[in-house]
Amino acid sequence: MSEFRTEHDSMGDVKVPAKAYYGAQTQRAVENFPVSGWPLHADLIHAMGLVKFACGTANHQLGKLTNSGKNRLDEKQVDAMLAAAKEVAAGKFDGEFPIDVFQTGSGTSSNMNANEVISNRAIELLKGDRFDMKKSIHPNDHVNMGQSTNDTFPTAIHVAVAQSIKNKLIPALGKFHAELAKKAKEWDKIIKIGRTHLADATPLRLGQEFGGFARQLELSIERAERALNAVLELPVGGTAVGSGINTHPEFGARTAKVLAAETGIAFVDAVNHFEGNAQRDGLVECHGQLKTIANTLFNVSNNIRWLGSGPRCGFYEVKLPDRQPGSSIMPGKVNPVMCESMMQVCARVIGNDGCITLSGAAGGQFQLNIMMPVMGQTTLESINLLAGATDAFVEFCAIEMEANPEACEASVEKSLSMVTSLNPHIGYEKASALAKEAFKTGKTIRELCTEQNILPADVLNAALDPFSMTEPQA
Repeated sequence: MSEFRTEHDSMGDVKVPAKAYYGAQTQRAVENFPVSGWPLHADLIHAMGLVKFACGTANHQLGKLTNSGKNRLDEKQVDAMLAAAKEVAAGKFDGEFPIDVFQTGSGTSSNMNANEVISNRAIELLKGDRFDMKKSIHPNDHVNMGQSTNDTFPTAIHVAVAQSIKNKLIPALGKFHAELAKKAKEWDKIIKIGRTHLADATPLRLGQEFGGFARQLELSIERAERALNAVLELPVGGTAVGSGINTHPEFGARTAKVLAAETGIAFVDAVNHFEGNAQRDGLVECHGQLKTIANTLFNVSNNIRWLGSGPRCGFYEVKLPDRQPGSSIMPGKVNPVMCESMMQVCARVIGNDGCITLSGAAGGQFQLNIMMPVMGQTTLESINLLAGATDAFVEFCAIEMEANPEACEASVEKSLSMVTSLNPHIGYEKASALAKEAFKTGKTIRELCTEQNILPADVLNAALDPFSMTEPQA
């Protein structure tokens, strides 16, 4: 076999790698967009296969594939086409999707890539010659029946994003929440000093601090669910401009129903297909939630990094697991590498939100958004980064974290903010003077109060009980 074969499309002949399952339109796009070397995200490729399966199933249910004049297919051909689409969805043909992300803004090139691969694979499944120019299962007439890139490509983005959130991000956040909640319970009796503005504040319990972190993760799970809900409406059925030309009125709803059954996600037909085709506001909303999750994860991991600072000249209230040597020049140094990894991921996701926002706002004119490939790629990147970093942080940091009660409790008695609990007894002004004197003399609040007989011993001891300061008092 020669290195290339000749394929044909509406613009003429094209040389295609001999063994490739894709055809002429894919090859043209490969040549036209030598930009980044980044192919479409695998999750999106798989979603395109699933969308083609759903579309084919809907057309078959409506009698379109098997009762459409000269384009009529028999049952074996339909079965082969659907099987080929399922193989794409399963990731068996990821290498056959070589087109750069930075391509035509509608994703037409990648849509045709999927159509060509499914067409040729279906022909091969039937023991036919997939190199025959007379396609018995045609990429446009059959695989793309009742569809336009303008409605199926954004549908695939929604499906890929929703699946990734459901199957990757939400479980990862759930594991992190569970581990933080466990630590909060285990460390509930450990008293430590609070910090506001990075300055000493009143006492709290280490378990309370981690309970706050756990609540942040609980809210992040809710935000991930809202992110998923933002992409449940599917544009499929709108075809070119939202009017549904060349498709059956029930096509969109039937396709959404198949996708819902296949994924276990409550996808629905778009309420208005003109909005569904033209705007990607749902994706912008979705990524806004992802940005907020990134903000939370950055905050939690950075706080844990601070709490683990030391081991001798920092806070060291939490002992982080040693993962790797931390310096090429300082022997024995160990750094909070998992925190740093998470923080970099979050910075990337927060930056990605700018790309999504601009693409959604400026990319949608009239009946189509023309920045969809980068929107899909960027959103999926954010989801996978957040999920991957969270899984790694839990496995290599959170699970093995240990409390350091000695370091936590060492600073409590020395804190000037212990004076806060004396406000009800001696007033703010006198308490403030005591704090300044304690700082000047190096004495504790308790020592000064005892020396100056500020309060009876039993009242003073009750007021300066650190544990009582960690809860409201009647």
